[in-house]
Amino acid sequence: ATHTLSTDIMIEASANQPDFPKPVELTPIERKWARVAWSFFENNVQAETGLVNSTDNYTSTTLWDQSSYLLGLIAAKRLDIIDEDEFYQRSVTLLNSLAKIELFDGRLPNKAYNTVSLDMVDYNNQPSVRGIGWSAIDIARFLVPVNYLVWNYPELTTSAKRVVERWDFTSMIDNAEMYGARLRAGSDQEIDHVQEGRLGYEEYAAKAVSLAGWDVSRALDYVGNMKLVDIYGIDIATDRRDPEEFGAHNYVVSEPYVLDGIEFGWDRHSAELAWRIYQVQKRRYEQTGILTAVSEDNIDREPHFVYNTIFSSGKQWNAITEDGSDASEFRTLSTKAAFGLHVLFESDYTRKLMNRIHDNFDEDRGWYSGVYEASNDTNKIITANTNGIILETLSFRQFGPLINENALAPSGVAPLQVAESAD
Repeated sequence: ATHTLSTDIMIEASANQPDFPKPVELTPIERKWARVAWSFFENNVQAETGLVNSTDNYTSTTLWDQSSYLLGLIAAKRLDIIDEDEFYQRSVTLLNSLAKIELFDGRLPNKAYNTVSLDMVDYNNQPSVRGIGWSAIDIARFLVPVNYLVWNYPELTTSAKRVVERWDFTSMIDNAEMYGARLRAGSDQEIDHVQEGRLGYEEYAAKAVSLAGWDVSRALDYVGNMKLVDIYGIDIATDRRDPEEFGAHNYVVSEPYVLDGIEFGWDRHSAELAWRIYQVQKRRYEQTGILTAVSEDNIDREPHFVYNTIFSSGKQWNAITEDGSDASEFRTLSTKAAFGLHVLFESDYTRKLMNRIHDNFDEDRGWYSGVYEASNDTNKIITANTNGIILETLSFRQFGPLINENALAPSGVAPLQVAESAD
């Protein structure tokens, strides 16, 4: 028989954890950066449907990308890049289209749609009558802008309600965790429901779902599936669930912690974990001379999407594709990660990051996604997610967190209790 023994690891709050940043007025160059990011959406929103392309001139999208657009739209309005009428018209057009899209299995949004026809598609933008499943994490992210809209723009509440009232949230929540759906391998009919989310993304997404009143308390628990790995003398939190057993990788990257900070203002757990994420990337630069700000990103060549991680699948600074294949030659400095780390942890190091990517854009098309470490070449893919997050970060810099404008990351917080198991 196998049994589990548990001991407690104490994760003390770092004594040098900085105060949460206070809002500051954007400089003229920062305002220009925001306008550059907005140019992507001016070029890539379909006038008839209101949906935005996921990448420049590519007429496919995900709900995560629509969330990035809606959050970028909110930021553009807050920063006075667009006026009230344009904000309202763009929001209504998008919400009205999302209220009539076909749902996978009649329950929840498909993983991908064509931005022109609104048809369900696969990841190659080919029509899919059945659809390919749903992503609980993508659906959760959409609830962030929806929550902001219903609290701040009551005239949009009816439109937002028409979107989400069709969604069967009970299909993606079980035992206080979130579940995605996918077609079973070799079948176009059988559906597998899989627990979705790993440390960082799981808690971020669960915060958004909890705003809608659903019990996702297990998904909100940072410590239940946490283990620590020592990287450059810093204990970095990663997910203990084995990809071989549970079928999903844990990607330790900047993005969920950046989004948690700029949207929710962190909690006592994510504030400490985010601080360590920042510190270890700074430490890598100090040890190797390589400017480091890693995240998941589209790239402008095969395999088109790479997770550039601090830790994944047992390896430090691992760069892999979604199926776990090695992609180390495509490791990049991520533009959106540099922006996020800078507005949350402004320092000499983050200013070095910004100096490296400050002109990494096409003024008429938007921000490029990053810079390849090996070649120092620009990763010239331009995406909704990169430009939406950049707009969010600049809005955060001037106004503070989107959802909780009074948030302050606490100092001297109580230790996290992490159960370490051994069979």
